[in-house]
Amino acid sequence: MSTVERAVPVSRPAGARSAGIDDWRPEDPAFWAATGAKVARRNLVFSVLSEHIGFSVWSLWSVLVLFLGPRYHIDAAGKFTLTAVPTALGALLRLPYTFAVARFGGRNWTVFSALLLLVPTVLAGVVLRPGVSYGTLLAVACVAGVGGGNFASSMANINAFYPERLKGWALGVNAGGGNLGVPVVQLLGLSVLATAGAAHPRLVPLVYLPLIVLAALGAALRMDNLTSLRNDRRALREVAREPHSWVMSVLYVGTFGSFIGFGFAFGQVLQVQFPHQFDSPVKAAYLTFLGPLLGSLARPVGGRMADRWGGARVTLGVFVAMAAGAGLVLAASHTGSLPLFLTGFTALFVLSGVGNGSTYKMIPAVFQAKARAAVADGLDAATAALDARRRASALIGLAGAVGAFGGVLVNIAFRQSFLTAHNGNAAYLAFLAAYAFCSVLTWAVYLRPSARRSAAI
Repeated sequence: MSTVERAVPVSRPAGARSAGIDDWRPEDPAFWAATGAKVARRNLVFSVLSEHIGFSVWSLWSVLVLFLGPRYHIDAAGKFTLTAVPTALGALLRLPYTFAVARFGGRNWTVFSALLLLVPTVLAGVVLRPGVSYGTLLAVACVAGVGGGNFASSMANINAFYPERLKGWALGVNAGGGNLGVPVVQLLGLSVLATAGAAHPRLVPLVYLPLIVLAALGAALRMDNLTSLRNDRRALREVAREPHSWVMSVLYVGTFGSFIGFGFAFGQVLQVQFPHQFDSPVKAAYLTFLGPLLGSLARPVGGRMADRWGGARVTLGVFVAMAAGAGLVLAASHTGSLPLFLTGFTALFVLSGVGNGSTYKMIPAVFQAKARAAVADGLDAATAALDARRRASALIGLAGAVGAFGGVLVNIAFRQSFLTAHNGNAAYLAFLAAYAFCSVLTWAVYLRPSARRSAAI
């Protein structure tokens, strides 16, 4: 059997899909052209589908809080907490989800993690009714965090399928398609509010039950395991000792943390910041989905830009522009200008999407640069490439987990700002300072004249 045949799962006997692909060489042009690209694209499509639904379930409570009217007896601070707890659990789960791919295989774990989404959707469909205790709502909202873990396992898996020159695009498409789950579930919530009304929140999670089953079935039938990713338990310890890992994690807090935090909180922010303009949940829902939609669509663009100009350069530009966007939102809050406020927040969503793509391009580039240096010192090129891929997969999980906690911080900042001052000014000022810090950090580590890897990263 030829090398190409060994790499094509469909040429194997029954049961081979579970066993996985033993020979995977995406950096080999002949291998990639013959069969690699086709297999990678197929896995990317079904990875995006599962991750998309995972994001929808994860952000489910950003929609459901809009249904919780006076009969639920929950104030604005309590609603911000309901959106913060699934963000926190999703962040915690990203590390074990990343290593579940190496332990169980990308296909196997995608099937299991997709089916696990049935738990929070069924629970939400059962408990959502007036009279339910706040503690019960908190527990059910927290369980929705399992959807946040899907991102890390999906990104770690797809990172291993694609060659270095296409990672920015592939990871951007994978993440952007997943991120679209946020505006899609918000559009679904708007549709339910506009048709059935605020008295029927259980319709939103129940819509996802058949979609979850279809996503799991598609992954089972069409995805593959890469055996080269298995049984590597040292990668996290290795990347945890790498200073670049923590730099990238901080940068991802600024990009993805902003995206998911704003996506979860924006509907509530509109209602609290501009109560006269958004005196009903339907009015807020009309605008809630727009920012996450544009940010999700911008993520592959950020990956492409990073492929062309370098992830660090694009990321620096993003953070400078995000600081300006936060300043615009702060000015709008002071003046009470809704058009200016929406413009600033829309810019933040779009820029966070671009930054998501560019920072994820930087992660594999860090280890590719180290691999080139190792080859120059005499290490075998294939060994160095495999080592770079496994470390990049581990860092994707670490940075994804730390970055998702940024969404928790965003919700906490809003909660405290509105509790103490009845406006979001303190939160907007904190965001501006954070983006300025990330700008300086990006330049200092990767772009200042003495930073040696700036051209590659």
